[in-house]
Amino acid sequence: MDIVRRNNVTVTGNPQGRTVVLAHGFGCDQNMWRLTVSALVRDYRVVMFDYVGSGRSDSSAFSEDRYSSLDGYAGDAVEVCEALDLRDAVFVGHSVSAMIGVMAAGMAPERIGALVMVAPSPRYIDCDGYRGGFSAEDIDELLESLESNYLGWSAAMAPVIMGNADRPELGEELKNSFCATDPDMARVFARTTFLSDSRDDLKNVRVPTLVLECSQDVIAPREVGTFVHQAIAGSTLVTLDATGHCPHLSAPEATNQAIIEFLAALR
Repeated sequence: MDIVRRNNVTVTGNPQGRTVVLAHGFGCDQNMWRLTVSALVRDYRVVMFDYVGSGRSDSSAFSEDRYSSLDGYAGDAVEVCEALDLRDAVFVGHSVSAMIGVMAAGMAPERIGALVMVAPSPRYIDCDGYRGGFSAEDIDELLESLESNYLGWSAAMAPVIMGNADRPELGEELKNSFCATDPDMARVFARTTFLSDSRDDLKNVRVPTLVLECSQDVIAPREVGTFVHQAIAGSTLVTLDATGHCPHLSAPEATNQAIIEFLAALR
């Protein structure tokens, strides 16, 4: 299958610049990066794509078996990099895509030379010595609600995930993005995301890595950012003056500045 069509790949920006791949999180698509793209296109070649089952990807390529593991989504990312013959790209992943980027870099180290992890979480469920922000019962209830009434769950949860209650248009945008996703495919992605445990993958990261956390985030509390930073040798942790789980939408200036400073230091 044509990977570019399958994953609705778009390429823009400076063809002479280093390639930056922007990867969206659960329930989103590449449009969520529009405020970051505008800050990068002068100096960098920017690649965006939609995971199969999201955005304008080819939904006929969806397989529950493949996408019941983060390996399937990491496979999408690697195949996009291969289709474009990317070398030493910087992979910027939001939320679950931060961990997908870690996995993709392990699968194809020649393709991905640096990582930016925006509001990452390697595990959402608390366990001994680790705080992910949710109990097992919380996640069970979240998934049960999502699976029984996806549209209702989207309307209720999007403003909570986005935060910034004083800017309801942000929560509305996230809700609309959730609702535009096929419910059956979204259920698979949600279960894969919220039941994942990728903590062991962090110690294998060997590329320069920027970890971006928000000052308040109900999905990825600051303890998670600290854990990720400490688990990745040589990583940089930046706490953004931002609330919610989507700083590239709610605080694009601060998010873009941190990313651009990291990219500049790679030269």
